[in-house]
Amino acid sequence: MEAGAKKIIIVEDNQDLAEIYKTRLEILGYTCYVAYNGIIALYFIQKEKPDLVLLDLMIPDISGGQVLETMRSSDWGKNIPVYVISNLNEADAPDNLRDLGIEGYSVKSNLSNDEIDVIVQNILNKTEASDTSASE
Repeated sequence: MEAGAKKIIIVEDNQDLAEIYKTRLEILGYTCYVAYNGIIALYFIQKEKPDLVLLDLMIPDISGGQVLETMRSSDWGKNIPVYVISNLNEADAPDNLRDLGIEGYSVKSNLSNDEIDVIVQNILNKTEASDTSASE
């Protein structure tokens, strides 16, 4: 993997789906880590300080909502962009997700692999642009 590649943590308990996301995003040049449960997700997020977290809500051990709350209450996770990809319709998701700060929300069944590529690239390009303007 190339040096300086953007890092993405994929939090997804469906191993087949996680591997699809990982493979597609690595082809685009991103460095990806997969966490199949909330405990591993928090470990990777704190250790790797990723550029983006793709977060499923219904995961074992610690829910995706609790992962997000923990991130936002910590110095290491409060500013990391998070995009939620879940089987839950957003209306059924925890009410405070948007308040905690997410980049967006998609229902898995409505999302094509090509759309994931575009979402990731848009978020990372946006954060890169804001990083560049902040450092000028």
